[in-house]
Amino acid sequence: MQRPVYPGGDKAMREFLGQQIRYPAAARQEKVEGTVRVRLTINYQGKVTRVKIITSLGYGCDEEAERVVRLLVFEVPKNRKVRATYDKTINIHFHYNEAAAKPVAAVAPVAPAVAQTMVYTVVPKAPVVKEPEKKPAQEKKPGYSYTINR
Repeated sequence: MQRPVYPGGDKAMREFLGQQIRYPAAARQEKVEGTVRVRLTINYQGKVTRVKIITSLGYGCDEEAERVVRLLVFEVPKNRKVRATYDKTINIHFHYNEAAAKPVAAVAPVAPAVAQTMVYTVVPKAPVVKEPEKKPAQEKKPGYSYTINR
């Protein structure tokens, strides 16, 4: 059986993870560095269905690693119509960098709230018109008819 692969290979997956990771505020405050080891289960469609932290780092890094891993989508080759799940273990590295460690709020600013207005129009229900019942036509009984000509 062929295993699922990330589109573009491991290098593309590392680049994607690097772009998506937001350094947690608690880890940035404590200047925590290290690696979170994650085991993920990939279903037959290539989606990550289960994530388990094998090696924990704490300070919000575990939750961030889990969040980012759930964003991954893999390409699963057709395996004779077998719907199998696959396990994969990856390492997520957290390196503290003063310039790169932006607060989470600065990375994803919250858009200002937009006022919304809802208008409801109540329309009375149309009366139900009943069609008159049609009486079934008298059934013709099967039979014979004779015509005698002289």
